Amino acid sequence: MATCDACGNEYDKTFTVTQGERTGTFDSFECAAHVMAPTCAHCGVRILGHGVEAGGQVFCCASCARHVGEEGVADRA
Repeated sequence: MATCDACGNEYDKTFTVTQGERTGTFDSFECAAHVMAPTCAHCGVRILGHGVEAGGQVFCCASCARHVGEEGVADRA
């Protein structure tokens, strides 16, 4: 059995998530999101969707990007 990198649970149905050079083993999607999902550069919320990229940072929405001075960002194409 493998051990979850987030909670330490030993579980026979763990799975591995790879993001670029980063890899983790998890027992649930909740643990995977807690460890692997990026956080908004303004409010700190975990970004589980597409998010908004601006100025080399990732934000949960265009509003948060605008709060730090980014212009020309939109939540919808």
